[in-house]
Amino acid sequence: MRRAALAAVVVYLVLLSLPGFAQNSKPVETLPLSQIHAGMRGVAYTVFQGTTPEAMDVEVLGVLKNANGPKGDIILVRLGGAKAEYTGVVAGMSGSPVYFNGKLAGAVAFRIGEFSKEPIAGVTPISEMLEISALDSTPTNIPVQAKSGPSLTAKTSGPGVQNSQVQSFANYLKPIDTPLVFSGFSEEAVQKFAPQFAAQGIVPVMGVGSASDVKQPDPLVAGSAVSAVLVRGDMDIAATCTVTYIDAAHLLACGHPLMQFGVIDLPMTKAQVLATLPSPLNAFKIVNATETVGSFVQDRHTGILGEFGKKAEMIPVTLTIHGGTGPKQFHYEVLNNARLSPVAISTTVFNALHGVNEYGDETTYTMKGAIGVNGFPEVKLQDMYSTADGGQPAAMLAASSIGGAFGRIYDNPYSTPEIKGLQLDFEITNERRWAKLESARTDVSEARPGDEITVEVLLRPYRGEAVIEHVPVRIPPSASKGSTLHVLVSDGEMLDRLRRGPNGGQKLDLASTIGVLNKEHVNNRVYVSVLNEDPEAMVADKVMPAIPLSVMNVMDGMRGQDMTVLGESSVSEAATKPLDFVVSGAQLLPITIK
Repeated sequence: MRRAALAAVVVYLVLLSLPGFAQNSKPVETLPLSQIHAGMRGVAYTVFQGTTPEAMDVEVLGVLKNANGPKGDIILVRLGGAKAEYTGVVAGMSGSPVYFNGKLAGAVAFRIGEFSKEPIAGVTPISEMLEISALDSTPTNIPVQAKSGPSLTAKTSGPGVQNSQVQSFANYLKPIDTPLVFSGFSEEAVQKFAPQFAAQGIVPVMGVGSASDVKQPDPLVAGSAVSAVLVRGDMDIAATCTVTYIDAAHLLACGHPLMQFGVIDLPMTKAQVLATLPSPLNAFKIVNATETVGSFVQDRHTGILGEFGKKAEMIPVTLTIHGGTGPKQFHYEVLNNARLSPVAISTTVFNALHGVNEYGDETTYTMKGAIGVNGFPEVKLQDMYSTADGGQPAAMLAASSIGGAFGRIYDNPYSTPEIKGLQLDFEITNERRWAKLESARTDVSEARPGDEITVEVLLRPYRGEAVIEHVPVRIPPSASKGSTLHVLVSDGEMLDRLRRGPNGGQKLDLASTIGVLNKEHVNNRVYVSVLNEDPEAMVADKVMPAIPLSVMNVMDGMRGQDMTVLGESSVSEAATKPLDFVVSGAQLLPITIK
C-alpha cells in the first residue's frame, strides 16, 4: 500500500512537470493530425477517483475522415491499462487529454456503440479545439445572452430518464455523455420537465453527485475533472467533464459541446470524483462540483472554453412557502441563458413546492412575487393556482406560468435583459379551491347607452355549494341604437387570450413585453367585458379600442408587425373582488341597445 501511494504521488508530480499541465505553465506543444498514424502509442489522463489524474495507455487505430461533421476528423484509439479496461469509456471522461511523445494530440470525446467489449474511443484533434479560443470575443462586463445553436441529441446526458426524442437511426460514434446531475430534485420533478430539457439536448441524471463551494486545494491540471453549474444553492444542477488544455487564463474541456449554445456564461468549478461506476449499459463518474474558479464562456462544436477569474452572472432566487408548521425558504441561483433559464426556473419552482410536507394533490397556491430587470419596472407576479378536473397539478401550473414569464422576457428580439433576481411567496391551502363558471345572465336583455346593467354569475366550486356573484357593468354612452353588443363573462386566462388575438405570439420590445405581463388578469376573479363590433388595435402594449374604419385603413400597414387587430373592442370592463378559489370558464351574452 505504501508503494502504491508513493507511485500515485510520483505520477502526479510527473503530470505537473509535463508541459501545459500546471495551471500557470507555458502553452503545451501540440501534435498536428497529419503526423498521427495507426500503431502510434501514447498516454491519456483522467480522474477515476479523487482529484488526481491517472494515466491510460493509448493505441491509435486510425483516423476517421469527416466523422465529426464536414472536415471534422476523429482519431480512433484503443484505451489500455487496468482501470480503463475495467470501466470502459465512461460518462465524464470526455476531454481527457491524449499525448504522443509528450505532445498534446487531442481529447477523448467519443465512444463506439452502446455495449462495446473494448474501450475504443474517438479523439477530437487539439487543433480543432484551439479554434474556440480564436472565436472567443465574450464581453466581460455584461450578462451574456445565449446564441442559439442547432438542437443536439443528448450531448449532455447520462443514465436515468430516457430521451424519448432521440432519433431512431443508428449512430455508432457518439459523444461521450456528460452527466448533468440534478441534486436535491424529486424524481417527479425531473420526469415532468425532462422533455423540455431533452428539447435542448439534455438528459437529466438524478442525485449522483452534488455542487458546493467547498475549497479544493489541488490545482486544476490537464486531466482534472471540471464542472459547469446551471443551478446552485438549496438545489443543484451541474455537468462534469475533463480538462484537455490549460494555461494561465483559460482552459479547454470536453472535446464536444455541452449544448452547442455558442456564447454562454456558466460558473466553472473544480470537481472531485467520488467513484467511477462501471456498467455495460452506461458507465459514469459520480462527481461533486466544488470550488468556483471562473466561468465557461464558449460552448462550441469541439469543446467548451473556460475563463479563470470571471464571475458568471447568475439569477438569484428566493422562494418562500407559507403554511403548515411555518415558513420554508429556499435560496438558489439559476443560469442566465435565453434557452435554458425558463425551463430551469420552472423545474426548480415545481421541485421546491413538491419537496415539502405540505404538498398534496389537493393543494392550492396563492402566489405573489416579482422579477427584477435592470432599467425596467418589476414584473409583478400575482395569481392563484389549483388543480382543475383532469388538469395539471397546481404546482405544475404555477411553475409553468413563472417559466413562461421568463421565456417571454428573454424572447424579445431587441435587447438582452439584465435580470436582477426572482422573489416568490406562496401561501398554501391544503384543499382544492377551484370553481367552474357554470352560467351567467343579465337582469335585462335591452339597455340604453350609458345604462348600468348587472350580470349574475353562478360558480360551481369543487365539492362545495354554488356561489352567486353579481357584477355591475356600464354600457358605453357611444353605443349605437339598434345595435347588439356582447357581454363576455370569463376567467382571466380567457380574457388574456382574447386580448392577445391571433397574433398573440408576436415579439415585442422588452419594455412592451413587461407592460403586457403586468396587465395580465389573475385566475381568482370573474371578469365581465362589454364588446362592440368596431375593431380594436393593440400597438405594442397599448390598447386602442373602437377604431373607426377610416382610421383603421390608414393604420393597415402596421397590421401583423407592431399591431394586433381584433374584430371586436372591449369598451367596458368590470370584475368581482378576489375570490378564494380559481375560476374557469366563459359565457357570451347578447345585449340589444334601444
